[in-house]
Amino acid sequence: MSKKKLNIRNKLYGLLLFNLIWYFVAGLVDSPVLIGPVATYVNMFNIMPSMWSHLTVSLERIVVGLLISILAGAAIGIVMARSPKVNSMLSPLVYFTYPVPKLALLPVVMLLTGIGEISKIIMIILIVIFQVIISTRDAVNNIPKDNYNVLISLGAGKMQQFREITFPAILPDLFTTLRIALGIAVSVLFFTETYGTDRGMGYYIVDAWMRINYLDMYAGIALLSIMGFLLFLLIDLADTVCCKWNKAISV
Repeated sequence: MSKKKLNIRNKLYGLLLFNLIWYFVAGLVDSPVLIGPVATYVNMFNIMPSMWSHLTVSLERIVVGLLISILAGAAIGIVMARSPKVNSMLSPLVYFTYPVPKLALLPVVMLLTGIGEISKIIMIILIVIFQVIISTRDAVNNIPKDNYNVLISLGAGKMQQFREITFPAILPDLFTTLRIALGIAVSVLFFTETYGTDRGMGYYIVDAWMRINYLDMYAGIALLSIMGFLLFLLIDLADTVCCKWNKAISV
């Protein structure tokens, strides 16, 4: 197999193309409600000190929510794959609750946990963890049994089987799930931060919108997008380092 490589150039081309489209559309529309990228980025750097605390809070919520979802979801998925009894018990629950619109549960979550940090993190977990469970379970089930038989014949224990076979096999799927979950997590975070909080990028953007300060609003949107973009690059970098044996990434 070819070595996995991180093609940052293509991603930067995509970022440049987006900003060019934004620049020309803003020029064509010529409206005060659609500010161009140049003015947005200049203002973003000028007001960075006031946005920094909001950015760090949002970043912390996303990282904690994703980490808990990955660790708990992967553990549950592995157990479901290894135990037919557990799988038969949990699969109906997973498939029933997964399609439920989680954002509709926000009032319930806030009533049970309050309007603080916990409710924001729980909402991210509720949306991400089911994807992790399903992808992990399927990845483990797709591992050929012969792979384990070789190690078992050499006297390997269950922990060594997990370290040598199961974990490397599910890792690419976990990174793929994490990429998809990241975009969803940022969207969910923006929605939850508009309720019951005065911190976070979602609050900052909506507050600027309500004050009809479109320049700050676009600066907040740009910063939130850059944060998501950089997190996506970090996931790709981790994937490249941890899964060198897998096929190359050129997206």
